[in-house]
Amino acid sequence: MAKKKSEFDDAPKVKINKKNLKNAARILVYFKPFRKKYYLGLVFLLLTSLTALLFPMLLGRLVDSAKAAFISNINRSALFLLILFGAQAVFSFFRVYLFVYVTENTLALLRQATYTHLIKLPMNYFSQHRVGELNSRISSDITMLQDTFTTTVAEFLRQLIMIVGGIAFLAYTSFKLTLVMLAIVPVVAVLAVFFGRYIRKMSKETQDEVAASNTIVEETMQGIANVKAFANEFFEIGRYKKSTLQIVEKAMKGGKARAAFASFIIFCLFGSIVAVIWRGVILVHSGGMSVGAMFQFVLYSVFVGASFGGIAELYAQIQKAIGATERIMEILDEETESIDINFDNKGIYQKVSGEIAFKNVNFNYPTRIETPVLKNISFEAKKGETIAIVGPSGSGKSTLVSLILRFYHPQSGQIIIDGKNSQEYSLTELRNQMAIVPQDVLLFGGSIRENILYGKPDATMDEVMEAAKKANAHLFIENFPEKYEALVGERGVKLSGGQRQRIAIARAVLKNPSILILDEATSSLDSESERLVQEALDKLMVGRTSFVIAHRLSTVRNADKIIVIDKGELVESGSHEELIARNDGLYRSLSKLQFELS
Repeated sequence: MAKKKSEFDDAPKVKINKKNLKNAARILVYFKPFRKKYYLGLVFLLLTSLTALLFPMLLGRLVDSAKAAFISNINRSALFLLILFGAQAVFSFFRVYLFVYVTENTLALLRQATYTHLIKLPMNYFSQHRVGELNSRISSDITMLQDTFTTTVAEFLRQLIMIVGGIAFLAYTSFKLTLVMLAIVPVVAVLAVFFGRYIRKMSKETQDEVAASNTIVEETMQGIANVKAFANEFFEIGRYKKSTLQIVEKAMKGGKARAAFASFIIFCLFGSIVAVIWRGVILVHSGGMSVGAMFQFVLYSVFVGASFGGIAELYAQIQKAIGATERIMEILDEETESIDINFDNKGIYQKVSGEIAFKNVNFNYPTRIETPVLKNISFEAKKGETIAIVGPSGSGKSTLVSLILRFYHPQSGQIIIDGKNSQEYSLTELRNQMAIVPQDVLLFGGSIRENILYGKPDATMDEVMEAAKKANAHLFIENFPEKYEALVGERGVKLSGGQRQRIAIARAVLKNPSILILDEATSSLDSESERLVQEALDKLMVGRTSFVIAHRLSTVRNADKIIVIDKGELVESGSHEELIARNDGLYRSLSKLQFELS
């Protein structure tokens, strides 16, 4: 019967050497608190293996006891076997329980450490790695370690004990027959392993072809209007037919391999056992060994052959687990931001008033060193002022506010907050006094109340409702049957764009920041939603230093200062009236263009 394909069969393996073993050993720091239970589990593993090795010997004695003069000898041999099975059952229970206990607790610590480290990494790391890849590290790679520590390592050690112990018992039973067995059975078992690998390779290629054919169906169904509009039904039928025929071709190769494997097992593996039995029968006939000893020898031969066949696959799984450990350690080796987690007062030790100054700031993304994003930016924002940041798409507006949040650090120049370099503040202390309302609001998949509380996790329900009222969100929340306990769905899909924006504003109100960042917060809303959101934003900005990125210039006319960014440079700065009066100014040009389009 073909072995069921594991989800980790295609995981990359690494060559085991001193370097990656040393790297993998770093995981032992999470294992250390539970090491005593693991060592006890190893004792039970040894006892389980020893009882398994005693089974053929006792069974052989039971067979030999058929010649005994008294039935009591037969009963005693059977009783010993029953006691052996009872002991093995007890040992197996504690072995499995202890290994699962140690593994689950160790991996819980590893998951916590990996997630904690991951969430503290700088934004630059996330811009270079896909979310799916990072999620795979925490889920698939750690799950692979779970299987390895729970089953694979224990089974590898057990098979090793079975091989060494089995050969020792074989030699004790019949040294001559042992030489015959070692010349045949292990070789056949190893060949069976390589045969099995080839079959799995063919199976993977077949699955790849099936996936390709499914892609054709998916693409065709999604683009059915185009297929029919171009009258390409027969073209797509031909494409799918060709793909399915390729599946047949690959599957037939795999079928031939499986058929050959079945023949191999029947002839070689069972033939080798027959050869051992044949030689044993000759020894029994000549008086060189008893029937029970021969029976005992055959069972040990089967044990050793099966262990030889299994240990190669277990070694391959351990190789994959070491590869998974290396990928996890790559995350843990990344340098984190200096996050100061203080759950009592959220890390605010020094309240900032919100005076901000950019002084000759230059910046380019680490992944694009040769492309300057901001060039020599200098401006000031006084406490409570509203600074509008406008300019063409790709000019560097969002990058500028990312520097305020310290998502990135400038290559040169300084960002001064309340007369102090922003780098001198604790990162947590600084960000806890800032809030951002982005264009695309991300809500977490819990309730409305939980999403508003994200701004201040220890807030009371009265504070949550007050924040919602200030954000013009209370009325629509009250219309839900569950009110504040209504679930927003994944990423907030159950709410409209305007509702999500107002939840985000309520979150910012609850946080009560000194510095507020609005990144095109109303650009994708309809007129009524924009009005409600803008009213809420106007209330939120009172008394705070606010940075407003906007494409709709009509929304920033009342800003205290408008700075115009073009190709990473600050080209204009002033009030709306001052900038609109410049005949050759970029702001005037953008305003005129928007007016003509509208």
